[in-house]
Amino acid sequence: MDIVFISGLTAATTIGVYNHERDITQNLIIDLELGCDTKKAGLSDLFEDALDYDAISRRAQSFVEQTSYYLIESVAEQLSKILLDEFPILELTLKITKPGAVDIADAVGVIIKRKKN
Repeated sequence: MDIVFISGLTAATTIGVYNHERDITQNLIIDLELGCDTKKAGLSDLFEDALDYDAISRRAQSFVEQTSYYLIESVAEQLSKILLDEFPILELTLKITKPGAVDIADAVGVIIKRKKN
């Protein structure tokens, strides 16, 4: 399985379980490893044979910025579903980082792995 990756995608959203978090936006950092077959694109050198990582990035950012989940686990689960449904991705690893969420750590986050049904 080949991997196309997107690293450091930033999306500003309302996220968190505490009252003070419900009135602000916070940045989430999204990293994606997208399992797909890149052979056809590699041989043809044609854009239409490649995974459109710009469209995937914009879709991911748009989705996250329109949500207001309490948990990053929920963001990750729903985003993975959307990406697997809407793009020719066979599997993905999705990492969401929430910088500054815990005052004694740089960041916290979640990593999930999902496959297309």
